[in-house]
Amino acid sequence: MNANRSATRLRCHWAEGPLLMEYHDREWGVPVHDDRRLFEFLILEGAQAGLRWETILKKRENYREAFDRFDPARIAKYDRHKVCELLANAGIVRNRLKIAATITNAQAYLVVQKEFGSFDRYIWRFAENSSKGNSSKKTRLTRTAESDAMSKDLKKRGFRFVGTTICYAFMQAIGMVNDHAEDCFRRGALRS
Repeated sequence: MNANRSATRLRCHWAEGPLLMEYHDREWGVPVHDDRRLFEFLILEGAQAGLRWETILKKRENYREAFDRFDPARIAKYDRHKVCELLANAGIVRNRLKIAATITNAQAYLVVQKEFGSFDRYIWRFAENSSKGNSSKKTRLTRTAESDAMSKDLKKRGFRFVGTTICYAFMQAIGMVNDHAEDCFRRGALRS
């Protein structure tokens, strides 16, 4: 029997192995309204592009340390020297474009935060018309009209690495949609 289908708890199919199971059980799909955590998830989802989520989870604490605990005010001021330091840090994904996007995103984030009073107030507007998620075993969504709208608006505001698929994964992670499988023990607990 798969670890994610243990006798005591049925989980989403992707939650295999201790790290993914812990993330699934404690975080994935739980509504997040803390601005700093929202920023962290947005940056980590962008860092994950082209990689497995487990890779990012393994490096998550290194990301927190390397990027000043995801303090957007500090990240927005990173200079060439800091970028070189990050590119040499084996504890994170050393991709120049993703690192540059993190800095750009911090700058854009601060503007959005000032305009809306909080990033939370801004980003959760995209959930207003959102479906409650998709739990079909046959079809897994990778984008929706809401993730398309979020992506378009973020890009218009200067954010990078925020394509619609990344935005949908972000929406799943922060609980805007409940994409836990129908038989997953977390689905009912997160039903709104």
